[in-house]
Amino acid sequence: MVVGETTLEADVVVIGAGPGGYVAALRAARLGRKVTLIEREAVGGVCLNVGCIPSKALIAAAHDLYRLRQGAAYGLSADVRLDFPRLIAWKDGVVRTLTDGVEKLLKGNGVELLFGEAFFTGPRELRLLETGGAVMNIRFRTAIVATGSRPATLPGFPFGGFGGRVISSTEALSLKEVPERLVILGGGVIGVELGQAYARFGSRVTIVEAAERILPAFEADLLRPLRRRLQAEGIELLERARAIGAAKGENGLMVLVETPEGERELAADYVLVAVGRRPNTDALGLETAGVQVDGRGYIAVNDRQMTNVEGIYAVGDVVPGLPLAHKATAEGKVAAEAIAEEAGAAADFRAVPMVVYSDPEVATVGMTAAEAEAAGFRVKVGMFPLAASGRALTLGEKDGFVRLVGDAETGALLGAQVVG
Repeated sequence: MVVGETTLEADVVVIGAGPGGYVAALRAARLGRKVTLIEREAVGGVCLNVGCIPSKALIAAAHDLYRLRQGAAYGLSADVRLDFPRLIAWKDGVVRTLTDGVEKLLKGNGVELLFGEAFFTGPRELRLLETGGAVMNIRFRTAIVATGSRPATLPGFPFGGFGGRVISSTEALSLKEVPERLVILGGGVIGVELGQAYARFGSRVTIVEAAERILPAFEADLLRPLRRRLQAEGIELLERARAIGAAKGENGLMVLVETPEGERELAADYVLVAVGRRPNTDALGLETAGVQVDGRGYIAVNDRQMTNVEGIYAVGDVVPGLPLAHKATAEGKVAAEAIAEEAGAAADFRAVPMVVYSDPEVATVGMTAAEAEAAGFRVKVGMFPLAASGRALTLGEKDGFVRLVGDAETGALLGAQVVG
């Protein structure tokens, strides 16, 4: 041991204080285990700091701004202006309130919180490079890896490149001003949500998606009302298209895009790269601990979230499946209960809800009709158009529907899809 190093004997160590990690830490502590939680940056992880929460705050403001500007249909008129720096400051305040709350919860439940970079040096050992410069060697009985994910990169569009004009979702949530022209590479959930928000703030938005359509994980009919709204709001959708390069323009960037109709140049003040996320597993020393990781960096786990190494668990974006905060919290609870030898439920992902916080919103849970039929069910489908809903009409939101997918033999609900 080098002079200045310390050693800690730990019961349960959780690496990463995002939704999966801090929930696992709290649950394990409440079940009587002594828990040490290690965080590299900020408590709350991506979700609370640079993901779910700040994005939803901006989306809520954009929605209110849009509704106020549409008020003439209801006999309302107002001169509405956006103070963008003030909006960003309000968003930051929301984040601070929630992260402070999580820290108080952890402290109140006796969870030891350490800050720094941790990596495995063996199947029962970690090395922590603390934020203040100290080094700690940790010997643990059990560990939970909950280190989350980071934005995926795109060749030719490095984050921070072109004088900071190429950004990830992290930077998109803290811009100093509303860009006049915003090109978004990737028409998934992040691209669509932030694209619509910035269009409502005043940006001219173009979304470039390589697949047949935006939000390719959702059924086509579920997306039609949303597509109509996006296009009505002036958002250009370039599908079956891919960005092949960029160059500095006179006032920003020129993005070269290959489309089915040929090449196009798009002028942009900022380019938001939103082509997915990658698990943060490459600097953890997992191979030293003997933990199996696939070619994409995901950790294989069983239905109690344990890896191939007994005593090491993994939850959240580092394991296969949808990168959703509520999935991570469920996995964190499962892992904590497995460690505490509680008879908790095993992980079951047959009914994980997924929502796009666009306007109209899109949501799905369970099986689609096609998936249910492929699984051997005799399917019964029920649909209700929002145009027939009194509540939808009073909100001026008649475009959309609710669809339920059931088992015709038992009446069991197998899935649901909603747009509206």
